[in-house]
Amino acid sequence: MKTRKPPLRMCVGCREMKDKKELIRVVRTTEGDIQIDPTGKKNGRGAYICSAACLEKAKKKNLLGRALNHPVDDEVFEKLLEQLHHGGSVD
Repeated sequence: MKTRKPPLRMCVGCREMKDKKELIRVVRTTEGDIQIDPTGKKNGRGAYICSAACLEKAKKKNLLGRALNHPVDDEVFEKLLEQLHHGGSVD
């Protein structure tokens, strides 16, 4: 039986390809809401973040907003930072 390669995604901060399970997905839904997607399966445009340092860089240079084609509120950045510090556990 053939083993499958893990899906790779690019972090918007460091631009490195990493295993999808290591990253946190942020999605812009079809309604235009920006949400953290713990399942990785919500419909909409997604972007990925791997660490707090990459999140800081993404905030400073508006990389997340550009990747999602939509402005991102500070509230979303705070939730992401909290999630990164707590090992990826989501409410």
